[in-house]
Amino acid sequence: MAANYNKVILAGNLTRDPQLSYLPNQTPVVEIGLAVNRRWRSQDGQQREETCFVDCRAYGRQAETMNQYLAKGRPVLVEGRLQFSSWEDQSGAKRSKLRVVIEQFQFLGGGQGQGGQGGGQGQQQGGSDNYPRQTGGGQAPQAPMGDPGYDNFGGGPSGGDEIPF
Repeated sequence: MAANYNKVILAGNLTRDPQLSYLPNQTPVVEIGLAVNRRWRSQDGQQREETCFVDCRAYGRQAETMNQYLAKGRPVLVEGRLQFSSWEDQSGAKRSKLRVVIEQFQFLGGGQGQGGQGGGQGQQQGGSDNYPRQTGGGQAPQAPMGDPGYDNFGGGPSGGDEIPF
């Protein structure tokens, strides 16, 4: 019997400011748009680039933290799962959307200092940068796919070209 697996890891830049709202039970929900770029060299030697635009959603304390510290253009790494939604619009046409439900995230780029990290239901601690520090309650994604040089995603914990250990 085949097992099912639904996991997404994306690093990109916000396409718009986060949009915070609340469910009827007062749970915070934030909607973000993420632009993920892919660059490659084609067979004819030309440099190519494509951008994938992804809608993402986070709930609870993560939603409030993302709303507070992220803005259009900021880099972020998100880890989550795909969710499919379908509905009928006002004209009766069937519509559908595939989005990422964020389970964990990490701020990238570090602003003016080292990048902080976020995820789970952690408590904020002060830091010397523009981002909060999160501890407890959940784990932020570590080096994507075991790559110790994850600074290429925009600054990781070392904030520069150094290996983060």
